[in-house]
Amino acid sequence: MHSTSNSAICWPNRRSSTEPPTPRAGRSRSSADRSTIREFLAEANRAAQRLGHDANHMWTAFGPTNVAIHWISTAMELGDIQIAADQGPRVDSSTLPLERRVRHTLEIARAYSAQNRMDEALALVLDAEELAPEQVRYHFIPRHLITAWVRQQRGKPSHLLAGVAQRLSIVA
Repeated sequence: MHSTSNSAICWPNRRSSTEPPTPRAGRSRSSADRSTIREFLAEANRAAQRLGHDANHMWTAFGPTNVAIHWISTAMELGDIQIAADQGPRVDSSTLPLERRVRHTLEIARAYSAQNRMDEALALVLDAEELAPEQVRYHFIPRHLITAWVRQQRGKPSHLLAGVAQRLSIVA
């Protein structure tokens, strides 16, 4: 492995102690925070471009695709739903480890749900569940989405929604 590859793949670990946390939905961020977050992501993108490909050295799943996934996640956390909904489906995560692929799918589902595209969002949650049922069962995104969708229903939830709610132990 080249020293450039080593430094590029270790980049996220070097930054983790100083990296600002991304905001959670519902919390506002100042423009300075947004700027700092974008600077960190731009730096990650430069490191990923130096690496030049997706890799899972040292279990980092680091590379251009994973950085793109982080851009989408961050867009959602910052409330930039349209960016996440438009750009998320364009990211091909098929070469990444399963956890990253599923997490990305769930992020797109969250963006679609925020746009009231529940059928598309539910289809993505079901796709993710098929790939990684335990991850979907215990991850906060699908649990939050399914709970919200069940509560929004007038009358009985659809068969698909009721089924996933039951599998996630959410009362439907």
